[in-house]
Amino acid sequence: MKKTVLPFLLSFVLLYSSADAQSIKGAWRSQQPNNSIASLIVADDYLMIASYSILNKYFDRTEGGSFTMQGDQMTYTTEFNTNDTARINKSVVYTVIRKDSILTLRGEDEELVWMLVDDARDKPMAGTWHITGRAKDGTGEMMEIHQTGTRKTLKILSGTRFQWAAIDPAVKGFYGTGGGTYDIKNGKYTEHIQFFSRDRFRVGADLTFDWQLTDGKWDHSGKSSKGDPIHEVWEKINE
Repeated sequence: MKKTVLPFLLSFVLLYSSADAQSIKGAWRSQQPNNSIASLIVADDYLMIASYSILNKYFDRTEGGSFTMQGDQMTYTTEFNTNDTARINKSVVYTVIRKDSILTLRGEDEELVWMLVDDARDKPMAGTWHITGRAKDGTGEMMEIHQTGTRKTLKILSGTRFQWAAIDPAVKGFYGTGGGTYDIKNGKYTEHIQFFSRDRFRVGADLTFDWQLTDGKWDHSGKSSKGDPIHEVWEKINE
């Protein structure tokens, strides 16, 4: 059997343990050619992956979607894929194996491997979030965002990493993504941007927000990467 270490194909889905699916939730990575990185985040039966270079401020590609596990079989349904839109809304099945900090997807003629970054245990922000409220421009008054169509903005967090994506699976629409690492210190939530699909010059920026987590709602306020004031409310997709 041919063994390949982390080519950035659909290797992100490889990372689930049939024995203990909860233990593989978190962040994973692989080193790619030309100093690029492939990053995977898994939470709440959803995953996102991105390929990028911090050094060159280069964003390569991203994809993500929902999954289910049955035994050691993972069924992954793509909701967005910037490299191959033909995969969107289609499902594929993988056999997955985890051994300590190494996760492997075993196919008929290859093996794909990821390395653990963090397992997201006991991290209150770990999960997949969708935006449900936003302040009106000029007034600051909060308005609810009702999901009436298929377009949505999601943000997935592990214990240390985040990625957001604006998508519409029904029309195979992709409207932007960004991600990197985050930390929470002294009552502030800070994102450290490592990739941004719309503007490479925002890579390296740090965005600090006031935040509060109450009854499952994440209240988030500060300034966007453009410097515009924002005030948003997010909730986990499975709550």
